Amino acid sequence: MSASHSPDAAMKEKTSVALSSMAASLLMTIGKFVVGIMTGSLGLLSEALHSLLDFGATVLTFLAVRVSDKPADDEHHYGHGKMEAVAALAETALLFLTSAWIIYEAAHRLLTRNFTVEATWASFGVVIASIVIDISRARALMRTAKKTGSMALEADALHFSSDVLSSCVVLVGLGFVALGWPLGDPIAAIGVSIFVCRAGWKLGKRTFDALVDAAPEGAAEAIRQKVRTIAGVVEVKRVRIRPAGSVHFVDVEVAIGRGLTQTKVSELREEIEAAVRAVLSNAETTLTTLPLALNNETIYQRAVIIAANHGAHVHHVSAHHVEGKLSVSFDLEVNGRLKLSEAHQIATALETEMRHEFGAGTEVESHIEPMEDHALSGTSVEPAQVSEITAVLQRLAAENGCLSEVHNVRVRRIGRGLIVIFHCRTAPERTVEDIHGIVDELERRLRQSVPGIWRIVAHAEPLR
Repeated sequence: MSASHSPDAAMKEKTSVALSSMAASLLMTIGKFVVGIMTGSLGLLSEALHSLLDFGATVLTFLAVRVSDKPADDEHHYGHGKMEAVAALAETALLFLTSAWIIYEAAHRLLTRNFTVEATWASFGVVIASIVIDISRARALMRTAKKTGSMALEADALHFSSDVLSSCVVLVGLGFVALGWPLGDPIAAIGVSIFVCRAGWKLGKRTFDALVDAAPEGAAEAIRQKVRTIAGVVEVKRVRIRPAGSVHFVDVEVAIGRGLTQTKVSELREEIEAAVRAVLSNAETTLTTLPLALNNETIYQRAVIIAANHGAHVHHVSAHHVEGKLSVSFDLEVNGRLKLSEAHQIATALETEMRHEFGAGTEVESHIEPMEDHALSGTSVEPAQVSEITAVLQRLAAENGCLSEVHNVRVRRIGRGLIVIFHCRTAPERTVEDIHGIVDELERRLRQSVPGIWRIVAHAEPLR
């Protein structure tokens, strides 16, 4: 169902077309019975009985449509869409019962040849009128069935389509009767039953597939192929489809990189659901994402992922090999108000899991430090002190020889001391690792030159 076709609008349209089909079936049934009895035509009476059963089928369709669009409740978690399949199954049974009676009566007439048939203008008129009405109703029902995905309405459309063909056969049989060959009537009746059985077989197969939750042919593979193309999906583990009336419940399970952020996972879920709807527009998707360790994960990424799984934050992760043994160390930030015993438990749990991740012989060490989880209040220092610190920075940068153009210097005072923030420039071809060491040396000398500094934030930019 398209987004623009609301459930209420679809319900009104389905109800309207079902009611009009009921009225058409009742009108044709009465007309065929009256003329069939008057003329003694088995073909017309079989058509009348067919129309009577069609009327009963349209009543079932109307009731099914009313029930199937009810939302899910505590007893029917997947809604009431299967009611349409149940109604369609009942219609199929009626079709085959009709066919059996017609074939029996027609065979009896062909064997005994003890019957009288009249081909009157009324009989021709009622059959022609029936054909016109059947064509109109079949088109209206099929159009609404495709728009709303209603199986019951599609079953009704098949009924009216088969009625068109069977009425044409009856019309031919009446023509033979008018030309003086009365056996054309029971032969036409058998022809009608063949069309009815053919329609019943098609409808029954689709109805059975719906009741046993058979997925639309090729839909699962089409979904699998579309989801595979989405960046971030490593593997499509499972696709299952459960039809229920006009809705398809789709269960998709995919493997994704375990290092993805929650925001990225949320975006990925939206992309996957959109891909499913591109194949089945009326799908309701249940998506399961399985975190997967990728082969290209770095030691840093693996350590951060482990910490995140414990609700912890780590930085300054370093790794090196000593005599064939891997050594991993990291800084662990915890709430500064935690007791040491509690912080030690967190660190021990992380170290244990990292040894499991990197290998039992891995040496893992952690450094615990307090997390700044709240903003500290502070004030800007006097302009004279800012100028003094700026001059020191410029001198140290000149002595260093690798840094220049010290600018955007800001100095704030908090209870713990001074915070110095500044920008500087260096050669753009230098590596980040080189620049980090150069800036670290400048920061060390600045602390020696200016007492009371608590933190330094240096931002290196490429030379213009």
